[in-house]
Amino acid sequence: QVQLVESGGGLVQPGGSLRLSCAASGRTFRSYTMGWFRQAPGKERRFVAAISWTGGTIRYADSVMGRFTISRDNAKSTVYVEMKSLQPEDTGVYYCAADRKLMPGLMDIEYEYWGQGTQVTVSS
Repeated sequence: QVQLVESGGGLVQPGGSLRLSCAASGRTFRSYTMGWFRQAPGKERRFVAAISWTGGTIRYADSVMGRFTISRDNAKSTVYVEMKSLQPEDTGVYYCAADRKLMPGLMDIEYEYWGQGTQVTVSS
């Protein structure tokens, strides 16, 4: 089992950047595929990015491709998402998720463990 805690959210102007972190507890972090999802007000939770346990396979939603970068540091049991050129449509609660599958999934039902979320607001 793993517990996930996100941090790094906040208010940023359009065009700005943020880096979110997700710290995981437990000794087996390196065996988990990690994902980031976001949920805008009144909308469903949607896939943002995911990374395999080795870091060798990475997937992005089309809407963030070229602007967001997911990475992980297994020694620190932490996964990151670097977000650049942020736009108002990137606003939402960002959730970190983990699962023991080999390949990173694109759907939230594919992830067993979830963090509590961190708010990102992009506004002038």
